[in-house]
Amino acid sequence: MKNLILNVLILTLAFAEAYSQNIQGIATYQTQRHVDIKLDSTMGDDIQKTIQEQLRKQFQKEYKLNFNSNESLWKEDVSIDKPQAPSNNGVVIQVSGNQDVLYKDITQGVYTRASDLMGKKFLIEDKLEKPEWVLEKETKNIGQYTCFKATQTREVENTTSTNGGEIETKKETVVTTAWYTLDIPVKHGPDDFWGLPGLILEVNNGRMAMMCTQVVLNPKNGISMEIPEKGKKVNQETYEKIAEEKSKEMMERMNSNRRNGDSNSFSIRIGG
Repeated sequence: MKNLILNVLILTLAFAEAYSQNIQGIATYQTQRHVDIKLDSTMGDDIQKTIQEQLRKQFQKEYKLNFNSNESLWKEDVSIDKPQAPSNNGVVIQVSGNQDVLYKDITQGVYTRASDLMGKKFLIEDKLEKPEWVLEKETKNIGQYTCFKATQTREVENTTSTNGGEIETKKETVVTTAWYTLDIPVKHGPDDFWGLPGLILEVNNGRMAMMCTQVVLNPKNGISMEIPEKGKKVNQETYEKIAEEKSKEMMERMNSNRRNGDSNSFSIRIGG
């Protein structure tokens, strides 16, 4: 009897391994982002409500994740974008969103990200750092899939501008919760997230949420896995230094405009 159970277990594991090696698919995700923005107190209530509503719509995006057993390609589905219509009071908010294209090869342990930073294209090439996930016991269903909970805690730095025009950098502890399914045994997930025993279908860290709305396994026409090639080649550390400098420059310009009396002019940039 013990030998029979052992043989069944070996066959089950072998089947799962073979299945994961042959699997490929396309997962669709919808993203939302919470923006904590302090508006000028001189703005009227109607204008503030309009700005908040337009920001909420601007940060609702749709992305596609193409994946096979070893590789994944993450990019925004820009075909659903629509021009932002002016509101009744004439206020229009245009957010520079994250239209990065991210390719990961978890077998080779490398990634390539094509990113636009304030109008300049970069090609970030570097090694993947294995995430430190903590596997939890909780489960829930997302669509037809049974999902398991995992968490990750990390320190991040945020650069902000104070009321006095000073630029501050603060460290913050962020806890990310992910839900993954063993029904799709690949280690991929949306954007930077990966490294769990199954496809990550949901991610939430309190400010940003990504929810998978559809998975198509083994599509008839196959999947596209084009590695980004355009942009100035840098590693992650160099890119972060450039991004930090550009962020400080932008905040200094905003503070200068404020000192010059242009309090109605501002811009918002997320992810580049």
